Amino acid sequence: MSRGESTPDEAPDLFGEIRSACAEVTRRARHVRVDDGALDAFAAHLSSQRPKPPSLDPTHVPLPNRRDTVAFVLTMNAINFGSGWFPHLKKPEGLSGYRTLAGALRRRFEASGAIRPERLAELSAEDCARLLSQPMESPVDELMAHYAQALRDLGAWLVREHRSRFEGPIEQAGGRASALVAALAQMPLYADVARYQELEVPFYKRAQITCADLAESLAGDRLGHFDDLDELTLFADNLVPHVLRMLGILVYDGLLLARIARGQLLPPGCEEEVEIRAVALTAVELLAQSCARRGFAPGVHRLDAILWTNGQHPRMKAEPRHRTRCTFY
Repeated sequence: MSRGESTPDEAPDLFGEIRSACAEVTRRARHVRVDDGALDAFAAHLSSQRPKPPSLDPTHVPLPNRRDTVAFVLTMNAINFGSGWFPHLKKPEGLSGYRTLAGALRRRFEASGAIRPERLAELSAEDCARLLSQPMESPVDELMAHYAQALRDLGAWLVREHRSRFEGPIEQAGGRASALVAALAQMPLYADVARYQELEVPFYKRAQITCADLAESLAGDRLGHFDDLDELTLFADNLVPHVLRMLGILVYDGLLLARIARGQLLPPGCEEEVEIRAVALTAVELLAQSCARRGFAPGVHRLDAILWTNGQHPRMKAEPRHRTRCTFY
């Protein structure tokens, strides 16, 4: 049975599998490496500053209705990808691609409430473009088609498996993030597993961040409680590796840097793209360990939030990051 077909009870050490596979990619990597000195220097800086992750994320602000909050987090994370297309989105001044899309979806929820699963299951690309205030022009129309598929998959899954209840998969997970991640990964566009040489390398970025977003937006509520929340790994995308590179923690080889500087898209699943994500994930594990030795232990998913927020700084945005067109980030 493939990872995408796993049931919640079959993933007792899912996060361990992610860490182990990424550590092996890091050991073999030819294009990306970790600079231990820069990592320890940044760990010392974090440990002295002890920053709390500021929230710039619309999914971290609860809606007045708990059910709508759950529905918003699940709906938004179903389409929490597309960074390879983001340079082409219609964006308000100063807003990133993600915050543009999340803001548009949140306004829809604030005005009209959740989109029913039955309606999600029939959305078209044109519907998504209207919902997210985007033009149906190339290449954005391609992204809207992927969003429509992702939302149709979510709606059909909720109708079929959870009686059209957004709370259903969370309740079934029984307070285990690993179980919710495995359940979400039954949907094709959540099945975030790469091939690297003979290895299967799971990342499950969107499924993992769904758990973190639920915990943040539903703090104190049982639907936001996961016993294994601190086992979450880095949410491996294209921004946090870029931040780590700008900090000197990740070092890319010259050819890879040149491709990124030219704005050349990296094919999803290519050796360089998998290495960027996997080595970044391992680097943040090492960063967490180095911080903990200094008495600062925020947890990996909170380090992710700190690094992601740093990525919003103009200095970080001034340098190009890698772009890949895929449905995982």
